[in-house]
Amino acid sequence: MMWYQKLSGSQNRTKISDLADRLEPLVKGIVAMNARLSSELWHSVENLAILPQAAALCYRVEQGRPEVLLITTRQTRRWIIPKGWLMPGLTAAETATQEAWEEAGVVGKCSDQSLGQFPFVKMRPRKGPVLCMVDVYPLHVKSLAQEFPEKGQRKRQWCSLKKAASKVASPELAVILRSFKSGLH
Repeated sequence: MMWYQKLSGSQNRTKISDLADRLEPLVKGIVAMNARLSSELWHSVENLAILPQAAALCYRVEQGRPEVLLITTRQTRRWIIPKGWLMPGLTAAETATQEAWEEAGVVGKCSDQSLGQFPFVKMRPRKGPVLCMVDVYPLHVKSLAQEFPEKGQRKRQWCSLKKAASKVASPELAVILRSFKSGLH
């Protein structure tokens, strides 16, 4: 059970002020690290909604060494792993598998065991910012499709764990990448 399922009455959505003792240091760290946030947002951190997302850490083993697949975001072209909003009727791991297909053309299946979480603040036009808590699921890649829904909107690149950790913006995601052990999944 994930943190957002444990929140009584939250229905996967709550305010940071309800969890101030637990999340205040985390949120301040996120805001401080996220250079694109304005000073106005810093003052409204307490009012950010917290929403869950699921991500796939897509990996393969080449010459005995794990490699992970990074993709670019559509707008800012930063390197990230496939992720997205939870989908009705799917588990978080199934959502991560679907996102890996749509965003990167990955064929495979995510493990049901999360590797951990990373937070980020998503700027949504017309809806405002939201704090996303992303659960990461390992996905052993069976193959990569040449045609997939978001082809042309993103780049994809295989990287060593160390290189991938240096390319992503999230320090928490970098920790997950550096500590990943492919043989355990």
